[in-house]
Amino acid sequence: MTLAFAVDAGAAIPLYVISEDDLDQALADLPDQARPWAKSQGFTGALGQALTVPDANGGIACALAGYGTAKKRARGRFHLGQTAKALPQGVYRIAGGLEGRALEEAALAWLLAGYAFDRYRKPAPAIAALVAPEGIDADRIAIIANAEALTRDLINTPASDMGPDELEEAARRLASDHDASVNVTTGDDLIPANFPLIHTVGRASTRAPRLIDIRWGDKGPKLTLVGKGVCFDTGGLNLKPGSSMGLMKKDMGGAATVLGLAQMIMALHLPVQLRVLVPAVENSVSGNAFRPQDILTARKGLTVEINNTDAEGRLVLADALTLSDEDEPDLVISMATLTGAARVAVGSDLSPFYTESDAHAQMLAEAAAAVADPVWRMPFHDPYEAMIEPGIADLDNAPSGGMAGSITAALFLRRFVESPYMHFDIYGWQPSSAPSRPKGGIGMGARAVLEALPRMLNL
Repeated sequence: MTLAFAVDAGAAIPLYVISEDDLDQALADLPDQARPWAKSQGFTGALGQALTVPDANGGIACALAGYGTAKKRARGRFHLGQTAKALPQGVYRIAGGLEGRALEEAALAWLLAGYAFDRYRKPAPAIAALVAPEGIDADRIAIIANAEALTRDLINTPASDMGPDELEEAARRLASDHDASVNVTTGDDLIPANFPLIHTVGRASTRAPRLIDIRWGDKGPKLTLVGKGVCFDTGGLNLKPGSSMGLMKKDMGGAATVLGLAQMIMALHLPVQLRVLVPAVENSVSGNAFRPQDILTARKGLTVEINNTDAEGRLVLADALTLSDEDEPDLVISMATLTGAARVAVGSDLSPFYTESDAHAQMLAEAAAAVADPVWRMPFHDPYEAMIEPGIADLDNAPSGGMAGSITAALFLRRFVESPYMHFDIYGWQPSSAPSRPKGGIGMGARAVLEALPRMLNL
């Protein structure tokens, strides 16, 4: 689907956004017919409240959207998405109550509220439409919304229709849309190409593993995005229980998120040399599956003892990160649904990230706050390095003890990249519906990164 603002034909219904904090003044500023109607209908400006005001002919003269108090708004985001779903169909324009970043967030919230994953069912009725508010970059917001829709669609699609083949097809469509080049190394060709970990993790599946390599742009700083593309994760021989396997179609959420971010970057024509690397595999069980206590040699030459075949994401990322480093990029960003430990630490709503650059961390935190895409910095804690050194090999893919799982995974990845590096351990899933975020696949961290890139790369 395409998410877009409505064309203003001059008859859009005025929408007044009213907070509880200044209810009396806001009501006093309403058109004459709206004030008594709002009072008679008990409109209080409560968060999510929506009210239409009739005109003399039975139509809608204007509409009111409750915006709550600042304290209540701080407990969530995209509040106008709830209004978009509550109002009758029609074309609306925001006539007052928001400005600056709040207006931009509201416009994005409205577009994202129109997203629905309807590939396998009858499409839902369209929601109310919004004219692009004055004073915002409407094209940029629409680009961001549609890139987020791409990410959600990829994650929501079940593994039966989103294996390594289909993920490659999606990457090729994206590249074609933006005149980018694509190179894909598939199946046993991964062995002479020296991607041993990607091949090992994916070889047990009937769906061939591969490394997808997209390039776009020939001027500016070099930016490489690396996304974990495990299209389904059974856990391998360390088989997951059914309760843990149920959401594993989303284990390619890192790949989906970097493809969405790449779409934003290319559509906005950012002056960078962009590279996107996606190791796409299915972690399955068969006679040639890799085993616990196997020792594998990565592209970088480091040996890895396998102590859990269910810690496969860091293995495929290791080879991709090594390749990214060979190009000497100015910044490498990896995104992956990597550890349950990250969910325990910060829950489903925050995007944990790692970087050794205090400056980049500050830039990202400020950008995240500005665009309502919350992140949280986690530490590359050097004293934990010993936890990923098993003695028999250079590295351990799954340290015992159960502590600091997200940190040790990040430390493992850091061993494979020397360039400036940022890693996101995201969830990629909205566990229950919220304004503009239906239950299902979700992009995390991409909008914050997009906002921070001009500062991080001195664009």
